[in-house]
Amino acid sequence: MDESTFLADRFEANRAHLRTVAHRMLGSVSEAEDAVQEAWLRLQHSDAGEIANLGGWLTTVVGRVCLDMLRSRASRREDPLDVRLPDPVVAAADDPEQEAVVADSVGLALLVVLEALQPAERLAFVLHDLFGVPFDEIAPIVGRTPAAARQLASRARRRVRAGARVPDDLSRQREVVDAFLAASRAGDFDALLAVLDPDVVLRVDFGALKPDMASVVRGAPEVAGRALMFAELSQHARPALVNGALGLVTAPGGTPHSVMALTIAGGRIVAMDILADPSRLGHLNLTVLTG
Repeated sequence: MDESTFLADRFEANRAHLRTVAHRMLGSVSEAEDAVQEAWLRLQHSDAGEIANLGGWLTTVVGRVCLDMLRSRASRREDPLDVRLPDPVVAAADDPEQEAVVADSVGLALLVVLEALQPAERLAFVLHDLFGVPFDEIAPIVGRTPAAARQLASRARRRVRAGARVPDDLSRQREVVDAFLAASRAGDFDALLAVLDPDVVLRVDFGALKPDMASVVRGAPEVAGRALMFAELSQHARPALVNGALGLVTAPGGTPHSVMALTIAGGRIVAMDILADPSRLGHLNLTVLTG
């Protein structure tokens, strides 16, 4: 095996991990792939023989690339939409092999919180709290001292905890999802209220082509009313694993219409995040659910 093939094989062994790091940093499947590809290009132009820990080196490189992408995104203000959800990770709810795809994912609600962080805060939190990268290695990436990097992660952690809810186990989530679907399909307003947390938040992202339709709705009565508006569409919804939690994929006629991530805690739905942007849905692998 020649040196280039050996290096490519070592990179491929780290690709899945790097993709996970980049997705948590960027909340975008396509941008995460771009960041991973950039890491490969940088590796090719480096002296790989001098890299003692390739996995760690690649993780910090991907982190640096993602930080630059987040800063560029912020400076261009390219996301003027009121609601822009991260790309979900979706798998079949009844397929053990598919479950492995999202076993290491984090809830979409957490990604929504991460979207609100400053780029350096997000990097410090993601690399340290989610992947165990020491602050001594994070500090050069953000151009701070290790102590300052620790403070960045601490601020991010407080914001994450403020918006965090401990989710129910999957069996309990399935009961709630089934009850939600039954109530929605029957047009039963009271039954919908019973499965919604009083302070439930609904976020809907229709994409740049329909910015006026994007919305944030708060409170059980308002969210239940919105669910009744789409009662007919719910006939085509089926449970799926969305970022490791039970959610719904709606595909009338086999054409993906939306992916709904649900945060379920205490036997009730506390957050509903719906991606209904056709252009972004087209980048997700939903064939196992809609084919």
